[in-house]
Amino acid sequence: MKVSPMITRRNLFHFIGYLLKRDLSESTAGKEPPLRSELFGSDQMRQHGRILANGHALRADHLPDQLLSRLAENETVLIDVCRLLTEAISANRAIAPAGEWLLDNFYLIEEQIRTAKLHLPKEYSHELPQLLNGPSTGLPRVYDIALETISHGDGRVVTESLSSFVASYQTVTVLKLGELWAIPIMLRLALIENLRRITSRIATDRINRNLALHWVDLLTKTATEEPNNLILVIADMARSNPPLVSSFVAELTHRLQGKGPTLALALTWMEHRLSESGLTIEQLVQSENQQQAADQVSVSNSIGSLRHLSAMDWREFVETMSMVEHILQRILPMSMAGWILPPVIAIAMSSNGWPPKVPAPRARWRVRRSTWHRRLRPTKTATTVPRMLVSISSMRDLPDSKEGLKSD
Repeated sequence: MKVSPMITRRNLFHFIGYLLKRDLSESTAGKEPPLRSELFGSDQMRQHGRILANGHALRADHLPDQLLSRLAENETVLIDVCRLLTEAISANRAIAPAGEWLLDNFYLIEEQIRTAKLHLPKEYSHELPQLLNGPSTGLPRVYDIALETISHGDGRVVTESLSSFVASYQTVTVLKLGELWAIPIMLRLALIENLRRITSRIATDRINRNLALHWVDLLTKTATEEPNNLILVIADMARSNPPLVSSFVAELTHRLQGKGPTLALALTWMEHRLSESGLTIEQLVQSENQQQAADQVSVSNSIGSLRHLSAMDWREFVETMSMVEHILQRILPMSMAGWILPPVIAIAMSSNGWPPKVPAPRARWRVRRSTWHRRLRPTKTATTVPRMLVSISSMRDLPDSKEGLKSD
């Protein structure tokens, strides 16, 4: 069989590229599916919050931080996938719609990764309660809440649904104030994790398609110049044991279908191999199309949610969800709660190390607290309330369950 040197070099380049990228494929291929579970509305998320809280058990000790190392790994994978997709575009190859979304918005993903690194210092993550068992063993409880939010929204974060979910969770177990402030950064980490899982599958599909193109080029050239040797090339392909997955099958079928009876021999062989597993070419092609459509929706939702997180008023969210504010509203007169609660929450946030830079209201609070002491009569409330504020601001006496909120 005679094959031109140019075709040989080109096919060899494609195949070597496939082999060099097998490490990326094997490290990411399908081992961790996208965060995609049954879609829940606001009412369903409210029910799920109670179920999740009842299933969470906390560790007594703390394991080393895993989130920052995972974020660094996710960043590496996302960069590698972008490079792979860029190479495919440079070679005039079509990429999946989800891959186009990734490339068009990769600047935003890089920005969110930098934000996550800035707002999640190691010291802070060590203070978050960790789970004892389940899929998120050893990870912060609030991170598992973020994963569930992303999973049941297909990457879409809706403020109303998130609020219902967290509020319902706290009817069973109260979250610490530091955990509430960690929700936005944990959602970022979960969205980046979801993008990593989806793009890893996109990379695996791209590698399989590159392999299919390698055999298409070789089969087409042989059928044109040495048709008698085509059966030998098909035999070589069979001996190489290519992955008969949806991406490989769809690409090979798209390139060879309708190109004549000679090249149809390769499709006949593939159809026979698939029948041994009870599959057909049509089933795998349809499965590939459905997967690409689902991945496009998940990627677009995740990127849209990253933008939404940056625009959301998280201070208002935390004040609404915080049991600290609810407790103080019960023990303070209405006329005092409006100007006492904001600085108290600022003090509590500072004692928990979040956010990294606490604004200046603490200084104003010291002045107003002294003024308040002068204005109050020497009653039991005058001595009890300050002690409550100090206790709550340190978060050490904040109850971890609903029962702890009941008055004595």
